[in-house]
Amino acid sequence: MPVPNIRPFSTSDKIALTTLLEEMQDYYGVACPPRGAIESDLSALPAGAEIIVAETDKIIGFAAFSAIYPGPGLKSGLFMKELFVTAAARGNGVGKCLLQAVARVAVERGHKRVDWTADRDNPRLLSLYSALGALAQNEKVLFRLTGNALTLLAEMRNP
Repeated sequence: MPVPNIRPFSTSDKIALTTLLEEMQDYYGVACPPRGAIESDLSALPAGAEIIVAETDKIIGFAAFSAIYPGPGLKSGLFMKELFVTAAARGNGVGKCLLQAVARVAVERGHKRVDWTADRDNPRLLSLYSALGALAQNEKVLFRLTGNALTLLAEMRNP
């Protein structure tokens, strides 16, 4: 497989990235919104959200990230929300290329770290991240507020 070109997502990538996002949802076994909704969301990314894509003759992977503050030492960093490579391209260094690109963005912008989550039950992925010098952060627990719990908390009145 040729070395992929890594570049920022552009609106002309919407259809290709939508297909990849659908594959990602299937990979994780979660419901996927209709294509039109995904394309619409890609046209109106939230402020600060960034996506880079990996392409050869087509888009084969992406990373989505945002700047965060504060971090250790009151320094800024990047949080990589997602890194995904299509099944046909996995194991060919595409994920590493994407992560290197995110690291370059962090360094170029003066950020002091890149954080992300990973599935505990994917030893191949965990080995890749460790081999790149990333350290698992076992002292933290990921929490998620969604659905009805999110709505209820948002609507709660303070005493």
